[in-house]
Amino acid sequence: MNRREAVQKITFLMGGTLSAPLMAGIMGEKLNFGPSISITESQEALLAEVADVIIPTTSTPGAKAAGAEKFITRVLQDCYAIDEQKKFYAGLDQVDALSKQTYNKGFVSLDQTQKNEIIKKTTVADKPFFLQMKGLTVTGYFTSEIGATQALDYLPIPGRFDGSWQMPKGQKSWAL
Repeated sequence: MNRREAVQKITFLMGGTLSAPLMAGIMGEKLNFGPSISITESQEALLAEVADVIIPTTSTPGAKAAGAEKFITRVLQDCYAIDEQKKFYAGLDQVDALSKQTYNKGFVSLDQTQKNEIIKKTTVADKPFFLQMKGLTVTGYFTSEIGATQALDYLPIPGRFDGSWQMPKGQKSWAL
């Protein structure tokens, strides 16, 4: 093998090494290549209710209206390993079990005050689950159309950047 062939082969190998991850990213491949847990409609409704307690409807629509539960299930299926999915859904089942133990009703059937009490207990009893649930809910909400356009200020064609601009009182944060 001469120097020219060696340089060509090295260039070919380097190109393949650099372009393979790029092509995988462009194609939108799932990060979880293993099996995923399919959830029932009742579990999805429970997930929506818990998300709606975290970001309730006020002057802007809440997490349930934004469809945060669909985002959460999609992220769990596509990005989390099956054992992490099982832990998450076990935490969700514990929320429902706690509401049945406390109020003799499922979480979905509770009124808003009772739901808030159950979530407060969950933040203490199962903090890792709650932090994960809260993080996924907030991400799902603020990346949805409702969260980005109604809860945040949205400017479809942004202007110039001004790093020392004073935010007026009552101004919402900007969606990027």
